[in-house]
Amino acid sequence: MKKRSFYTLWATLLLGTVMLAGCAGANGGNKTDSSGPAKTSSYEKSNTTVSAEQPKEVTIEYWQYEFPAKVELINELIKQFEQEHPHITVKQTNFPYDQYNQKVATLVPAGKGPDVINLYYGWLPKYVSSGYLQPLPESEFPAADIEEHFFPFVETAKLGGKYYALPTGVRTLGLYYNKDLFTKAGLDPAKPPTTWEELVEYAKQLTERDSKGQFVIEGFAWEPGSQLHHWFRDGLLYQAGGQDTSEDRKRILWNESPAGLEAFKYLIDFAKEHKVGINGFYTDDANAFKTGHAAINVDGSYRLGSLRKDAPDLNYAIAPLPAYKNKSTQASFWANAIPSTVKDEKLAAATEFLKFLTSKGVQEQWVERIGELPAQKEVALQDKYVNDEFLGAFIAQLPDGRAHFFIDETQERTLFIEAVDQVLLTNVPIDKAFAELVAKTQKLYDDYWSKQGN
Repeated sequence: MKKRSFYTLWATLLLGTVMLAGCAGANGGNKTDSSGPAKTSSYEKSNTTVSAEQPKEVTIEYWQYEFPAKVELINELIKQFEQEHPHITVKQTNFPYDQYNQKVATLVPAGKGPDVINLYYGWLPKYVSSGYLQPLPESEFPAADIEEHFFPFVETAKLGGKYYALPTGVRTLGLYYNKDLFTKAGLDPAKPPTTWEELVEYAKQLTERDSKGQFVIEGFAWEPGSQLHHWFRDGLLYQAGGQDTSEDRKRILWNESPAGLEAFKYLIDFAKEHKVGINGFYTDDANAFKTGHAAINVDGSYRLGSLRKDAPDLNYAIAPLPAYKNKSTQASFWANAIPSTVKDEKLAAATEFLKFLTSKGVQEQWVERIGELPAQKEVALQDKYVNDEFLGAFIAQLPDGRAHFFIDETQERTLFIEAVDQVLLTNVPIDKAFAELVAKTQKLYDDYWSKQGN
């Protein structure tokens, strides 16, 4: 398949990187576009005040987990930033994903951590309650500006009335499907499933087994610990007419209507009743799809980068998530924040770097190199992204994106996996496993809020 639009964007960007660095302006972002002068919010403005004294040289450190494409791009962005801010030196440090939280817990309180930190939005409540972060400077990042320019789910980074982090890119879930496997199964690759019922029927037709009954092709890649637990909270639950949490974020509402159990059962039945997928097939869902052993996979927009690199010949397409009573998708993001120990000239430099990372020019490089979507509406909704054959399905869903308020992302994920395992491995009734999942998740919330004095 000729992947024209996405790769053209990527190639164009590579050719234009030098131009971007030279013409982006003090904040690393373009001030105008084809539609005329762009409105610049106060958090995008860099300090361009001419001082009688030379700015004091300062070195700051940036942390993120080891994700090769992101590490490479940040190194390039650091060079651009340092050209525009010659008195600031930025050093990047990376840790394996499974060591990241431990490094933060050990080094940040000791004042040995970074000056700007990249973190998953679901870690924010724990980081803030532990005292690891400081609120973003209101003078440089006014809440009103943030809420005007960013998509609404950015408000999950607002705790106690203050913003603690901002994303460069965001993710939504989409339906990846293998066009060759569709054709082989007699399905039209131009007509992906659009409803819950169609998704089940397509998955059944696409499933292949050998003479021993073992999977050759999964009709639906089924991996609860990957993106499916997100799909339940922010996708299936709302699509069935349910709600995630109360407005004050203190109560889990999954069992307030039949929608919660219906969504939970729908997800589990792909493995339990329909038998179109299994946990751990070809290592995980992403690898099964990449190698052509899964026909359909629910995954994030960030997967585009690795598919481009690891499976350039895979003939696939992307569609919005199938809907039921309503439309909804999960929206998540890695955000950048400033640790509580950062002060004085380092705080000023960290603020400048954070403004640079959220600028228009950087967001455009991020989407075209990483596959994560621009966090700001005016950047994401440009025609070149909306009409892109790969990005378009994700962009179209951003207005329907929802971001679950995690108390403890790791523990909440674990509770979900345990509930699913109870049903599949020990034959616990689905309604009982679901009731226990709700109760255990609610306890996490109760424990968290009791410590907040609220």
